[in-house]
Amino acid sequence: MKKSILYILFSVFVWGCANGQDHTIAKVPAVKPGQAVATFAGGCFWAMSEAMSELKGVDQVVAGFAGGTTKNPTYDEVCTRTTGHAETAQVYYDPKVISYEKLAEAFFYAHNPTELNYQGPDEGTDYRSVAFYRTPEEKATLQGLIKRINESHHYNAPIVSQVVPFTVFYAAEKYHQGYYKLHPESGYIQTVSVPKVMKMRAAEKALLKPEFQK
Repeated sequence: MKKSILYILFSVFVWGCANGQDHTIAKVPAVKPGQAVATFAGGCFWAMSEAMSELKGVDQVVAGFAGGTTKNPTYDEVCTRTTGHAETAQVYYDPKVISYEKLAEAFFYAHNPTELNYQGPDEGTDYRSVAFYRTPEEKATLQGLIKRINESHHYNAPIVSQVVPFTVFYAAEKYHQGYYKLHPESGYIQTVSVPKVMKMRAAEKALLKPEFQK
């Protein structure tokens, strides 16, 4: 068990923040002409959504759930770990500005893909690392990236991220959307989320939007 007093305190904090927030389910945006979509799960979707949104060519990121069997799950349901879903970030991007390969590379650097079914203090299959592919080309890209990153010894252990076909994505409640930017004072954001975002910025500085390159 990786749960600790710190984890419990974070859980209480998140529960408290959720009360009084907008629990209406956000809408999954339609894909605009010229856009492409990528879907990644890498621990808490607050940090992953922010990290992906800072990349050049990314138009929008939606926090939600994928990889499970329950239709239209709520955050509370996913937290029970009975839905099969993982916290997920769906990325809407311009493939003329950023390639799928570069987006996926940033994903692998925006969390620790060597941790099985947990990320830092967050434990459970809902925090597992998953890259969802939509085409055989995306699958090959993901497998190639995993091989290259493993061979580079960027991490001290092999990547355990799942590479699985995309089926369906469900948006989370509205209060989860843009949570990182809306709650910079949050202890969880400062302690858990910010280090992940900074890690991605350091690894992919050339891919960042100008305002994040400073």
